[in-house]
Amino acid sequence: SFAPTSITMADAPDVLREGMRAIERGETSIDLTQLAHFDSSAVSALLAWQRAAAEKSSSLDIVGMPAGLQSLAKLYGVDAFL
Repeated sequence: SFAPTSITMADAPDVLREGMRAIERGETSIDLTQLAHFDSSAVSALLAWQRAAAEKSSSLDIVGMPAGLQSLAKLYGVDAFL
C-alpha cells in the first residue's frame, strides 16, 4: 500500500501525485504509520485522495494517522471526512 513518510509544503505536490497514482491502480488504503514529517498540506492531500477514491466509487482507509495530524484535521473541521 501507499505509505508516505513526509507530506509537507515542500514535497506535497509529488506525494499527492504518488497517492493519486496509487488510487488509480486500485489501492484502497494509505498507510501513515511511517509518516514522520507533515504540516497542513497533509490534510489537503488526504482530502484530495478521499475525493479521488469517492469519484471511483471506492472507499479509502487511512491507516495509522499520527495524533498531530488528527489534531490538524480536527482544527480544520475535516476530521469526519478522513
